[in-house]
Amino acid sequence: MSGHSKWATTKHKKAANDAKRGKEFAKLIKNIEVAARTGGGDPSANPTLDDMIKKAKKASVPNDNIERARKRGSGEEAGGADWETIMYEGYGPNGVAMLIECLTDNRNRAATDVRTAMSKNGGNLGESGSVAYMFSRIGIVTVVKGELSEDDVLMAVLDAGAEEVNDLGERFEVTCAPTDVPAVKAALEEAGIEIDDSDTDFRASVEVPLEAADARKIFRLIDALEESDDVQNVYTNMDLSDEVLAELEED
Repeated sequence: MSGHSKWATTKHKKAANDAKRGKEFAKLIKNIEVAARTGGGDPSANPTLDDMIKKAKKASVPNDNIERARKRGSGEEAGGADWETIMYEGYGPNGVAMLIECLTDNRNRAATDVRTAMSKNGGNLGESGSVAYMFSRIGIVTVVKGELSEDDVLMAVLDAGAEEVNDLGERFEVTCAPTDVPAVKAALEEAGIEIDDSDTDFRASVEVPLEAADARKIFRLIDALEESDDVQNVYTNMDLSDEVLAELEED
C-alpha cells in the first residue's frame, strides 16, 4: 500500500485555508470548462462534465460559477480560454520523481512558473520521458467505509474491471483502468454503496521512502508549484509510512 493515497487524504486536511480553497475552486472551474468544450455542455450526455460539476458542488463552489464555466466551455457564453494540458517531468529533493500536470492557456507562463518553483526548492526539470516511464495512469473510486468490509466492496466491483481494493483508514479505495471508472461507479451504486469520490491518478512502479524532514522538503516544493494557477496536479513517487504521516499531521 503506497503512502500516496494516504498523503492525498492528509493533503485535503491541509487545504482548509482560504487561499488553498480559492485555488481549488479555480482548478475545478477550469475542469468544468474543459469537460464542456471536449464533450459538450449537457451533463446528462457528458459523464466527465457531470462528474466535474458534482466535484465542484461537493467542494462548495457557487452554482453560478459552475454554470458560467459550463456555458463558456460549451460556447453558449463568450470568454472561454483555449486550455491545453502539458506534463512536465523532473526530480525533487532526495531523487523523488515528479510529474507536474498543467492546464494552461499560456505555455510560456506555465513553463516559467514550474521552472522557477523547481529551481528555488531543490528540484530539477527533466527531459520529456525522463520520469514518465515510472508512472502509470489509473482510475480511482473511493467509498466511505462505514459498516462495509473490504470483501463487500470487492464483491460489488469484481466484474466491473476493478483491480484492487485498498484500505485507507476511513475509506476504501478501488483502483481500475481509467476507462473502467464509470463501470466501477455503476457497480457500487447498484450494490447500494455510497461513492465518496472518483478520479484518475498517476502511481509509480518504484517508490522512494522518505523520513519526515525530507517529506517536508517535497511538500514545500509541491506548495510552490501549486501556487501557479496553471498547475493542476503534482504526482510523486514518494512513499510515506504511517509514522511519518502521523508526524507530518502534527505540523
